[in-house]
Amino acid sequence: MSRPKARNPVRTAKRNGAAPAAGRASAAEAKPPFAKILIANRGEIACRVIRTCKRLGIATVAVYSDADADALHVREADEAVRLGPAPSAESYLKIEAVVNACRDTGAEAVHPGYGFLSENAAFAAALAKAGIVFIGPNTGAVQAMGDKIESKKLAQKAGVTMVPGHLVALKDADEAVAVSRKIGYPVMLKASAGGGGKGMRLAYNDAEAREGFRSATNEARTAFGDDRVFAEKFIEEPRHIEIQVLGDKHGNVIHLGERECSIQRRHQKVIEEAPSPFLDAKTRAAMGAQAVALSKAVSYDSAGTVEFIVDTRRNFYFLEMNTRLQVEHPVTEMVTGLDLVELMIRVAAGEKLPLTQKDVSLSGWAIEARVYAEDPLRNFLPSIGRLTRYRPPATSGNGSGVRVDTGVYEGGEISMFYDPMIAKLIGTGRSRDEAADRLADALDGFEIRGLNHNISFLAAIATHPRFRDGRLSTGFIAEEFPDGFKGAKATAEARLALIAAAAVVQRRLGETEASVSGQLPGHEARTATELVVRLGGLDAANEDHGVTLAWTEEGAYALGLGGRTITAQSRWRPGDSLCRLLLDGHAATVQVERDGAGWRLFHRGMLVRALVVRPRVAQLAALMPVKKPPDTSKFLLSPMPGLLKSLAVGEGQEVKAGEAIAVVEAMKMENILRAPRDGRVVKHHAVAGDSLAVDQKILEFG
Repeated sequence: MSRPKARNPVRTAKRNGAAPAAGRASAAEAKPPFAKILIANRGEIACRVIRTCKRLGIATVAVYSDADADALHVREADEAVRLGPAPSAESYLKIEAVVNACRDTGAEAVHPGYGFLSENAAFAAALAKAGIVFIGPNTGAVQAMGDKIESKKLAQKAGVTMVPGHLVALKDADEAVAVSRKIGYPVMLKASAGGGGKGMRLAYNDAEAREGFRSATNEARTAFGDDRVFAEKFIEEPRHIEIQVLGDKHGNVIHLGERECSIQRRHQKVIEEAPSPFLDAKTRAAMGAQAVALSKAVSYDSAGTVEFIVDTRRNFYFLEMNTRLQVEHPVTEMVTGLDLVELMIRVAAGEKLPLTQKDVSLSGWAIEARVYAEDPLRNFLPSIGRLTRYRPPATSGNGSGVRVDTGVYEGGEISMFYDPMIAKLIGTGRSRDEAADRLADALDGFEIRGLNHNISFLAAIATHPRFRDGRLSTGFIAEEFPDGFKGAKATAEARLALIAAAAVVQRRLGETEASVSGQLPGHEARTATELVVRLGGLDAANEDHGVTLAWTEEGAYALGLGGRTITAQSRWRPGDSLCRLLLDGHAATVQVERDGAGWRLFHRGMLVRALVVRPRVAQLAALMPVKKPPDTSKFLLSPMPGLLKSLAVGEGQEVKAGEAIAVVEAMKMENILRAPRDGRVVKHHAVAGDSLAVDQKILEFG
């Protein structure tokens, strides 16, 4: 790990290795900027801020709700203060409670993280009134950029390129339709105080504009306490590329290059990277210059992000400015070698930026994947519960090129009250291909049990040919998975790894059984050399693969499959959850888990069940009937745990297929449930206000 230079104390990590971490203290680092900092947030970002504070010798205070009493950020901080009940409006969003926590603990400054109060000007003003430093931009900048309508007006004055739109809050659904027609469909309806993909709806026609206005307004009111919504032209085939800016209280502002955030679902980022595979040096410089100009126009004095939409000809248009640290900031840290949290703390303390624009350089590549508690096979429905197993991939040793930022631990819970993020996984490398390879390998070895998660989906993207070619747009997911995610496609290489893993673990298990002493003579367990690996869930209901296994003098298996012989090496032992293989010298990691008489295997986004038996048993198994699942077509089931906000139909009412009939709120998002077919509602099984479990009955159709 490289050591920081005196002139630039925040360059604290190799650019393509681990996360920014401690180095030899320089003169500037001898005295911490603050003695104690309170982190007004939770989860991985709170833990991330705590790590930097510990390195700088700063004491930390965590705040928590009742749902987070045993959370990781509470455990890692030096002190912790309860704010209130689980709902964020009664805890993390209570300005007075946070200010009082600062007074009670003697915290000199507050880092807000992202979300919650991070872009709340009233919060920054309350801290200032109490004599507490806000580790973020000045209140004027927060107010100017926090309102999406006013920020666009300011950007226009600063000479920033704009997207055509209507920069006045819409009064009602009728005006939303009229304005959308004037701009020209498709149109994006967006919450003025929005962020994080909430309060946003895409409309291609009048009906979608009406429904989108209502949903965006409701979401905005719930998430931000501000229901204003405006409209702007939706640029088709766009890329979402943002510029990281950094300013101090002495008038200095620089940018740290760009992040490509085009892989999105429902306007929420899924995978981000730095730099962008699309920008050239000229476009990067032009976007950076406009981002700096806008920042200077509001005297910006912290870390912030200016977001742009970029079309296929590299024309770019201002989208919004986020006056906080971004979720995806690690990729910028990895290619610049800078610790953005440290820089925020130092400039908040009044220090000058330790570098100028000419000192900024990008080296290597970093790609981040957001690991969420959600079920990609059920339209990404949120999942809650206890992490019965949580084993992230290794992040140290031999230049792993992997970083994990998390706020959870094995045995902890993912709550229904907050964002369902489990971790951020970052792969780094000297090139984009190397970073993507490391990310894919790390996803293969990321073990999570106890709830559903999106690792299979992330792995499918990380290995997708279009992603690897860098042909990205915000429509990537909708275009490549038009019918939703049904599982990653089985490539020949991935199928080989699954078959080999199944055969090797079954063979190793057989060898263990055969080595047990005291077996009844004539009935000893024997190691099979011929096996059939039956895979379910790939391209057909079942795939049978005949395999032979022979132990070689070189300490490997000669694996015969499909007329060819492969050398398979593995140190797997019964009880191991990861089977690491070398197949003809090529490394592969397969997660293995006992599943009755068979195995559950995970690799490259594919989760399959494998039954490994002798050839005669496979013949008999093929004759067994398949049990059909129960028919639930006459019910409307809750696709997720959440709150039933409303029911639009009564008992006895006729409905048409596709008609909106219920709204379920989960993870601060509204989900509209539609009638699966024409029919008549014969019975309500739930009423508005009920808390629903996944697959709980809501309505019954006749």
